[in-house]
Amino acid sequence: MTAVFLPVLLATGLASPEDPAVKFIRLLTVFLLAMWVGFEVITKVPQRLHTPLTSGSNAISGITAVGALVAAGGVTAAGFGFGNLLGLVAVVFAMINVAGGFVVTYRMLQMFNPKKK
Repeated sequence: MTAVFLPVLLATGLASPEDPAVKFIRLLTVFLLAMWVGFEVITKVPQRLHTPLTSGSNAISGITAVGALVAAGGVTAAGFGFGNLLGLVAVVFAMINVAGGFVVTYRMLQMFNPKKK
C-alpha cells in the first residue's frame, strides 16, 4: 500500500529518497513485477521452444561473469580477502553456466539438422 503513495511522499518531502524503507519498497516492487512478468512470459511459450529459450538464457546469464570478475578483482590494500574468494568461485560457476548453455544449444540444434546418409 505504501508503494502506491510513494510518489506523494517523495513530492511532499515526507520521505527522502535515501530512506531505507522507501528503498526497500521500491526494490521489492521491482522484484515482484519482474517475477510476475517472467512468469507470464514463460507460461506463454510453447513447450517445444522451452529448450532453445532455456539454453539461450543460460548463455545470456554469462553477464553475471562480469559482476563476478569485478568482485574477484577488487583487491584492497588489505590484500586478497574472503569477498575476492567468493568472486573467484562466482567466476568459475558463471563460466560453467555459459559453457553449459552453449553445449545445450549445440545439442538442441543438432536434433534439427537433417541426417546425412
